Amino acid sequence: MRTERNLTRLDRVFARLDREPERPAHIDVPRMSRHRVALIAGGLAFYLAIVWLVVDTSWLVRLDWQVMFFRPYQQWAEIHWFVDYYVVLGQRGPTAVMVAAWLGWRSWRQHTLRPLLTLGAVLLLLNITVGAAKLGMGRLGPHYATTIGANEMGLGGDIFPSGHTANAVVTWGILAYLASTPRARRWLSAVSAVTSLGVGLATVYLGTHWLSDVILGWVAGLLVLLALPWCEPLIARTETAVFDLRDRWRARRSTPEAVKPVEVPMPLKPRTPASQNEPAARSARTPAYLAPGPHTTRSERTPVTPAGPRRPPHPDRVARGTTSAARPLTGG
Repeated sequence: MRTERNLTRLDRVFARLDREPERPAHIDVPRMSRHRVALIAGGLAFYLAIVWLVVDTSWLVRLDWQVMFFRPYQQWAEIHWFVDYYVVLGQRGPTAVMVAAWLGWRSWRQHTLRPLLTLGAVLLLLNITVGAAKLGMGRLGPHYATTIGANEMGLGGDIFPSGHTANAVVTWGILAYLASTPRARRWLSAVSAVTSLGVGLATVYLGTHWLSDVILGWVAGLLVLLALPWCEPLIARTETAVFDLRDRWRARRSTPEAVKPVEVPMPLKPRTPASQNEPAARSARTPAYLAPGPHTTRSERTPVTPAGPRRPPHPDRVARGTTSAARPLTGG
């Protein structure tokens, strides 16, 4: 009787992960529409307005100082430990690793490089735009302020706009940008907005950023996401080039090398064992110490000297094998 093993929930999850879906051709790539262009124009105007309010030391700078003197980290000290951990969601290194791991798995499952290439493009845009603004404006943070009520601009700082806030907007917003369905895009957009809002407020709570830094960071991250469709043609060409390079490399590995002509081997005689070949070799040649002619045994030969036999003939010598006659006995 055959019995089947009951699949557990973990087995069903791994069975689902083992599936190999085809490359997602049905996913709509965001295009640069008029609505998006209008949002970019409005975002740029708001961005420049915030920068002008800070440079002009307006009411926004006075609000920054009021929030700093309020010292939220002392007013709500009981949540300080939670905010210390929560603000990590805006740091570049940990968030990039987490999101890259998820998008890398999606790239492998869907047989496409678009998620990883899009992440690389958006992080490059973020580093260029936000990094240049930070270094260009050089604003000092609340903990390093030198003059009360001043905007602290051009003093060598690097906190305006807030990098944590802009990074949170871009890193978590890219998940919504790459969502496969409209419903997933809406949910992920809401989650990324709440996460980035919390990260910005966490930096204000800890006193590492002014409130205006956080507002400008939100706008900067949003502008990067809105401008990302302009990079889609370059992302598509890069993906095509990478896949073409991979196909050429595979074809080069699978093509056998040119076979060199092999020379016809010379026929070789079968080798006979030494024990069978040795007597024939010995009989084929005459020993050097023997005189030419038929070979006789030692018993049939008579020792010969240049003067004749070594032993003189004896009249009484009888050849071997013959019967000798009775010898006369001589008496004395």
